[in-house]
Amino acid sequence: MTLTTQHPTKKYQVLGIGNAIVDVLTRSDDSFLEMMGIEKGIMQLVERERAEQLYGAMENRVQAAGGSVANTLAGLGNLGLRTGFFGRVRDDALGRFYADAMEKGGTDFVNPPVTGGELPTSRSMIFVSPDGERSMNTYLGISAELGPEDVAEEIAGQADIIFLEGYLYDKPKGKEAFLRAARTCRKAGGLAGIAISDPFCVERHRDDFLRLIANEMDYVIGNEAEIRSLYQDDHLDKDLARVAEVCPLVVCTRSGDGVSIIKDGVRTDVPVTKVVPVDATGAGDQFAAGFLYGLATGADMETAGRMGTVAASEVISHMGPRPEADLKTLFRKNNLI
Repeated sequence: MTLTTQHPTKKYQVLGIGNAIVDVLTRSDDSFLEMMGIEKGIMQLVERERAEQLYGAMENRVQAAGGSVANTLAGLGNLGLRTGFFGRVRDDALGRFYADAMEKGGTDFVNPPVTGGELPTSRSMIFVSPDGERSMNTYLGISAELGPEDVAEEIAGQADIIFLEGYLYDKPKGKEAFLRAARTCRKAGGLAGIAISDPFCVERHRDDFLRLIANEMDYVIGNEAEIRSLYQDDHLDKDLARVAEVCPLVVCTRSGDGVSIIKDGVRTDVPVTKVVPVDATGAGDQFAAGFLYGLATGADMETAGRMGTVAASEVISHMGPRPEADLKTLFRKNNLI
């Protein structure tokens, strides 16, 4: 299958669906993480009481609208694409902050905050270590309740590209929302794809993930651990080839070893320059933003991959999961546009 996109009449070039989470960031050292029982460098789900305890322990908090796919959309907004986001927040202070922040960033927040919801708006307490590693403690709250009723078909059909967040696959309603969004988008001539998000997510839903990728997706983006977790082995090249047999476009980020892309059976490897991160939060999300920008604008795979690495390099150079510099300027500097 040959991937094509760009319908000038469509409202959105990229439409995302994922967790609407307020990111709360602070700096902390390893001894603090140990004292608080926080496992370094991973994302852990926490209950409401634990979330409140960790929030109270944070000093000099920085607050931002977050969530993996929402961060990607912020990067695409920075690049000037028309973007929208299916997400679920409560009509509380954090929920109103979130919806407003998305709109100010240039992304339509298509679902109004829910009034009278039982669960509060989701939030993730992120502790950033001196080495740039981030330890994320996420209380899912109302965002995890996103379901097919939150996906308006008249909006999903107005997208060139739909981008799904693997984290939402933890609940049956999330799976139904994905299928509704993907099928509606593809029926209208668009492309649907997914960020695998987390190897533990794959562990919980391996068969469903593989079925989704094989039958409903035009592209898939994941890192080395996530791609390997699909098949439970340590043979990355073999695993990439296996995914590529069932999905037209497979993108794998391999940290300091670069990026491997297989499109319609043709493999492209893109090198990266190793840098020490100030804060690794959002690196994968902004890689996806750069890559999807390339895909949406008709770039070749090497250029799209390089766009992803430039966007990721920018975001790890400062605190926070969203770009601070003008990404188009950086693309021009790197002769990508």
